[in-house]
Amino acid sequence: MSGHYPVHDRPWKRPGAARYAASRLHGIFQPPVTVTAAPHDIIVERNAVIRMRDGVVLRVNAYRPNTEGRFPVILCAHPYGKDRLPKRRRHRWSVNPQFRIMNQRHPVKFSSETSWEAPDPVWWVTQGYAVVNADLRGAGASDGAGAFLSDQEGQDVYDLIEWAGSQPWSSGNVGMLGVSYLAMVQYKAAALGPPSLKAICPWEGFTDAYRDLFNPGGIVENGFSRIWTTIVKRVMRTTVDIGAQRKVHPLRDHWWQSLVPDLAKIEVPMLVCASFSDHNLHSRGSFRAFENVSSPAKFAYTHRGGKWATFYSDDARQAQLRFFDRYLKYRDAPAPPVVRLEVRERCDVIAEVRTENEWPLARTHWRDLYLADGGVLGTVPPEVDGSVTFHTRRHAAAFTFPVPGDLELSGPMSLALWVSVDGADDASLFVGVEKWADGQWVPFEGSYGFGRDRVTTGWQRVSLRELDTQRSTHYEPVHTFLRRQPLSSGEIVPVEVALGPSATLFHEGDQIRLLVAGRQLAPRNPHYGSFPALYTPSPPARCTLHWGARRPARLRVPEIPA
Repeated sequence: MSGHYPVHDRPWKRPGAARYAASRLHGIFQPPVTVTAAPHDIIVERNAVIRMRDGVVLRVNAYRPNTEGRFPVILCAHPYGKDRLPKRRRHRWSVNPQFRIMNQRHPVKFSSETSWEAPDPVWWVTQGYAVVNADLRGAGASDGAGAFLSDQEGQDVYDLIEWAGSQPWSSGNVGMLGVSYLAMVQYKAAALGPPSLKAICPWEGFTDAYRDLFNPGGIVENGFSRIWTTIVKRVMRTTVDIGAQRKVHPLRDHWWQSLVPDLAKIEVPMLVCASFSDHNLHSRGSFRAFENVSSPAKFAYTHRGGKWATFYSDDARQAQLRFFDRYLKYRDAPAPPVVRLEVRERCDVIAEVRTENEWPLARTHWRDLYLADGGVLGTVPPEVDGSVTFHTRRHAAAFTFPVPGDLELSGPMSLALWVSVDGADDASLFVGVEKWADGQWVPFEGSYGFGRDRVTTGWQRVSLRELDTQRSTHYEPVHTFLRRQPLSSGEIVPVEVALGPSATLFHEGDQIRLLVAGRQLAPRNPHYGSFPALYTPSPPARCTLHWGARRPARLRVPEIPA
């Protein structure tokens, strides 16, 4: 099969970087965040004392309407300090520095009582709810020392839930809501089945620390994970240093497994935000939660916008409110859509928002596109053996598929390769799928406010290629990460790569471009790159991808019939 496409690429050199950098600089100096002063009539009990089952005291801020009655409770718990609130400075409000460092384009608006990534207490109180914002063990005003993602933390949140459900101003029905870590803490607590917990809304939070953040595909992430572990050590007293422990546990052993919640034990209703714009952090874990919790009332809200702008948006708030009204107030309201699916054409163009009944979609046609000579992705397996070689630090191998007509790809993707390495006994593979239209690369929203992301991405360390055959599916390979298998000279091995979920519309004349490199596909420059993400690259070597009748190398994509 002859081709007319580049077989090598340098995806870290995409055009438009200077213009994008200018827009980010504007966001650093003037983040689009609006803070409104909380009304004076809201009732706030600050630093209420809650004694845990082992005697350690945690403290919470409790907000409630200034009226008589009992109210359902929205609870959030986090390590960042419930009292780190916006401060009024002359005519302006201060905002969390992360809104500047990882700025996003769309506006964010909340009240002056809103702590980092927490629900806005003022907004929820006006909707007839009480809000409890808790400092986790060792954080903020709480006593003791905590351990991230631990069973102890899950027990603490259980006790917080039961305290909230037993207060004289509480209806006895408690729900949980929050972004990122405030989402992650919900899982272990919900799996314990606290009686007062009636619903959870984890808004983008990973569920497997090894797979989703610290070592995706077995490749060490040393950017955001290092910054995060450094920050939390400064704001929270801990008994376990995750940054130190990850060096002691390079494989996904029992220690990493102990951090994973038992999702199957979660039976309360759940509305999970499963975004397509956070592949480096929360996307995979959120979809994993949706697929694995046991609750018969589980719903997914998908999007590809900025994390915080979406969470505080009118549409998302109304979806959260309808969910909690149904399951905490027992109002006779329709259940949320099982999947609210947002399909995009590009970063700023939504093609469609519609309702689906499951994920992945039952009508998905899993289509295979085969690697072939000339940088081609073809629909038929090549009969002739072929290969392409690239230097792990200098270029990416590229393969292109011309889209013959309108095509929606919604779901996870996977890549099956045959790999050899010359000059090293291992390689780290960084895989991306791009959309090209009218000869131009099309960007999408990504993690940490990075607005030049690809359709989807994946990572895989070749020496950690062993598959977990019990958990892998025909559309998603799952790896054990339990043993290292170095390559010998000249050895050709099969390697499967899982690519994150996405929902993208292509038109006739567009192109799908597959990239395979030995280093991350985006620059790390804080102005035009994917900062603070930083993945350990391959050692300098020459990597060869092979294909042919005996070695069918293919990209499996989720085609949705029209």
